[in-house]
Amino acid sequence: MVKKNVLIEVKGIRKVYKMASEKVIALNKIDLAINKGEICCILGTSGSGKSTLLNMMAGLEKPTKGSVIIAGHNVSKMSEKKLAILRQKYIGFVFQSYNLLPSLTAQENVALPLMFKGIGKGKRNVTARKMLKAVKLGERWKHKPNEMSGGQQQRVGIARAFVAKPMVVFADEPTGNLDTKTTKEVMELILGVARDHNQTLVIVTHDRSIASYTDRIITISDGNVVGDEKVEQQVKN
Repeated sequence: MVKKNVLIEVKGIRKVYKMASEKVIALNKIDLAINKGEICCILGTSGSGKSTLLNMMAGLEKPTKGSVIIAGHNVSKMSEKKLAILRQKYIGFVFQSYNLLPSLTAQENVALPLMFKGIGKGKRNVTARKMLKAVKLGERWKHKPNEMSGGQQQRVGIARAFVAKPMVVFADEPTGNLDTKTTKEVMELILGVARDHNQTLVIVTHDRSIASYTDRIITISDGNVVGDEKVEQQVKN
């Protein structure tokens, strides 16, 4: 039975890829529960299975065995159409490569999730502008991605991920393309927004220093969970 405060439940997830005559086990029977409002990190080296686990939780890939439950919905069994609706309602994404549409302004990029939810142009533009101010880009709302630095583009990506107030935000190596100073600013920004709205945040990274910002570190190695630890508040500065 799922506890009331559990938002994401991973049950016996196994993922096997077939490569020619060989089978590669990316995930090997993983069980996890992530609570509402929890800020956690999936930590692992390249090839450990961390990104595959995130893809499973977000419904971007189907498991070979097992299931993922988000807010009571079994995403592992849903059709692509139903998954798209679920993502619009519950999920936000922050990507390492920003994934902004180059032809759109910052405001237009941030407003996209609201458009998909059927919100009128006037309201979504006001909401997008407000979100850009929250990530300290209020004066850059007319700028297109090629007119902004990497750090500024990632701030737009963060605003877009949070603008529709999703229950959970998945961030895949969100600071992988940023310098040390900008990385610190971006991490503090992501965590600040998530905590302000009591949103669940799942960050995937290979960097232990990034993991230390979070409340919980789940360590993945060779497709297995090999560590699950709470992070003391004084570690995060």
